[in-house]
Amino acid sequence: MLKDFFALIYPKICLSCGKNLFKNEQSICTYCNYHLPKTNYHLDNDNPIEKIFWGRTIIFAASAFCNFGKGGKVQHLMHQLKYKGQKELGVTLGKLYGYDLKKSERFNSVDVIIPVPLHVKKIRKRGYNQSALFAEGLSKSMNVPTDFNVLYRVVESETQTKKSRFSRWQNVETIFQLKDKERLKGKHILLVDDVITTGATIEACAQTLQQIQDVKISVATIAYASH
Repeated sequence: MLKDFFALIYPKICLSCGKNLFKNEQSICTYCNYHLPKTNYHLDNDNPIEKIFWGRTIIFAASAFCNFGKGGKVQHLMHQLKYKGQKELGVTLGKLYGYDLKKSERFNSVDVIIPVPLHVKKIRKRGYNQSALFAEGLSKSMNVPTDFNVLYRVVESETQTKKSRFSRWQNVETIFQLKDKERLKGKHILLVDDVITTGATIEACAQTLQQIQDVKISVATIAYASH
């Protein structure tokens, strides 16, 4: 009864369309979820995201939940997640995509989920890592553990916005390190981030993780910005 009372005064709304959510809905209403521009790349071998890494680093499988378009629903949702403190949204998006990935033959063998880490200064400023929230949601629906400690960022890189592909790669080339890597020996790692554009950050993370013996790396992001 108390929850219903507060729901009347402070109704939960869909972070995409602004309409009130029903009791069984979280962050996004059923209508908006159904109409998200989903990529379905988890079903597609040699999809555009996997092609990003060809000749750069070895990635077993790669996918993104949605396509990112300027001015579209996904951009609005990403803004809510990264800059408006809507942490629950990251978990919700992870849960939704995790159900899809669990059904995919290439992703259902994942042993551990690792988010692209933020530098401690950025976490202090923002208060959270949006990729870690996405990882948390994936973990819940895929029933796969997360590891937030093995991969960490040692240098606070500059913003990637408006950088060229080569400049982005230079910006992240040597900023990640590992600790206690023996525990991930022979594991299938799902490396996750919020948005993938050129893949420079994920490439740098993957190359660092490949120091682990017999590791297999796959990639999943919330959104794919093709240009």
